Amino acid sequence: METLKEKTAKGLFWGGMNNGVQQLLGLAFGIILARLLDASDYGMTAMLAIFSVIANELQSSGFKTGLINLKAPTHKDFNAVFWFNIIAGAVIYLILFFCAPLIADYCHQPKLIPLSRYVFLGFVFSSFGIAQSAYMTKQMQIKQIAKCGMIATLMSSIISVILAALGFGYWALATQYLAYIAINTLLLWYFSEWRPTIKVTFEPIRRLFPFSFKIMVSAIFTQVNNYIMNLLLGHYYGETNTGHYNQAYLWSSKCFLFVGNMMRQVDQTVLVGLHDERERQLVVLRKMVRFTAFIAFPMLFGLGLVSHEFIILAIGEKWTFSASLLPYLCFCGAFMPLSTLLTDAIISQHRSDLYLWSTMVLGILQIILLVGLWHQGIYAMVIAYTLLNIVWVFVWHFFTYRLMGYGLLAFLKDIMPFGLAAGGVMVVTGLMTQSIENLWVLLLSRVLIAVLLYYSVMRISGAVILKECLTFILSKRK
Repeated sequence: METLKEKTAKGLFWGGMNNGVQQLLGLAFGIILARLLDASDYGMTAMLAIFSVIANELQSSGFKTGLINLKAPTHKDFNAVFWFNIIAGAVIYLILFFCAPLIADYCHQPKLIPLSRYVFLGFVFSSFGIAQSAYMTKQMQIKQIAKCGMIATLMSSIISVILAALGFGYWALATQYLAYIAINTLLLWYFSEWRPTIKVTFEPIRRLFPFSFKIMVSAIFTQVNNYIMNLLLGHYYGETNTGHYNQAYLWSSKCFLFVGNMMRQVDQTVLVGLHDERERQLVVLRKMVRFTAFIAFPMLFGLGLVSHEFIILAIGEKWTFSASLLPYLCFCGAFMPLSTLLTDAIISQHRSDLYLWSTMVLGILQIILLVGLWHQGIYAMVIAYTLLNIVWVFVWHFFTYRLMGYGLLAFLKDIMPFGLAAGGVMVVTGLMTQSIENLWVLLLSRVLIAVLLYYSVMRISGAVILKECLTFILSKRK
């Protein structure tokens, strides 16, 4: 029988495989799409992103997280959540269908009316897969979830490239989003053993609601925090500038979502399972924090280092403005997976109320800052967004300290070696390569030197997390 450590390692491996393949596919197809489409095409779909993600959270209502945080959820629990999501998805779609003209009016873009009604079908499709996803996550079927995500990403990306090549513009991006959700949902049904039944009681919804409602509201504010810039830029600066920002955000998010989603596949399930073993739970959390910092800091700092040459070579000089925004978003993104992990730790302690209020305060402060700075320009807004989200990592840490005894010095000891090492490596790499003029040579040199230097620093310093990663990879090969 597998130990908790082995299950966690397998979950991280397949979670990493899933997100890694999805991000690599996103990288390859993203380059093709960015060459076929314009900034205005990305801006059109970016302005709708905030409405789609809010609708998704309203429709799922935090019940997936609620099911995962139950010690032993029953068929009645999953069945109630399944049917509730179907009903909620249909109702919310109808509401947003009639709100489409208001959205278009705010963004000064009439074409958003038919586009929004098309895009919003996505959360109707996803409502059929939320209970299935929760069941598979609870069963630690991360391998099967990974297969669903990888196949859906590949097929939806192929569809979008074909449509973009045929001249469908922003409709290609919208269809990619819908195709991914539909294919992923169908595959979840294929791999999952659980099936809903017509006989349903909504009593579990009432029982889960106090916890899940707070998760839902918190998730809404989190999505507002992530996508409010797109909406404000669309209102103040138009779809082209919004598209440039969104392109930069897409590239940085590929990295921080890779790390954050990999951890999210297992962190709550593992921490909830250790709820009665407080000391062991803290040890596991600290190891997760070190692993997250070990991966996130070099990945995001590295992308920030090569942002100019990468963007120009990959998607062309028409995206130069995006390249200038990317380093700021990469610096912010390096801390995002830590925020994800700490918030999941808070939720695992059944304190969704703390998660809710802190997320609300962060969202309100962010809106006030961005609205107050819009006349200072896009750079001022991006810098404010970056600094506020980095500061908030320590707010999340404060709550984990109160709930789990995770002290500030211990937290800094867990993340600072990797942050300083990654930052130092990028500075040295930048100085060593600053005289190189050929962009291809510059990009390849910086990547190679940074990887070798970071590995050397970790090896010389005797980083335990590096040894454990290498041991696990070698064992998988055997």
